[in-house]
Amino acid sequence: MARGKLSTPDWIKEGYDSPAEYNKAKGISTKKKVGRTFKVRRCAKCNSDDVGLVLSQRDSEEGGGKEWECRKCKWAGIDIKEDELNEDEFMKYLDEKGEDVA
Repeated sequence: MARGKLSTPDWIKEGYDSPAEYNKAKGISTKKKVGRTFKVRRCAKCNSDDVGLVLSQRDSEEGGGKEWECRKCKWAGIDIKEDELNEDEFMKYLDEKGEDVA
């Protein structure tokens, strides 16, 4: 039975005493996010959250591009701002926007 070779972990190769020390030095977060996260997409030009994905016949034929359009300022492009909010931040965002939260 053939077995694959084991490789020495990077934290050992680079001289760290533990994986935790290596992760801290490299800025790698090992914490798992608790709860849900919500994505809020914003226009790159006017920062409005009233954006939508542009659909066209060409997109479906070519595998689909992700082009966004702002309904407020009519900006169109692929570079959209995207914020990830936890549940508390998202509820605060909805309250500030004036949405009815049931």
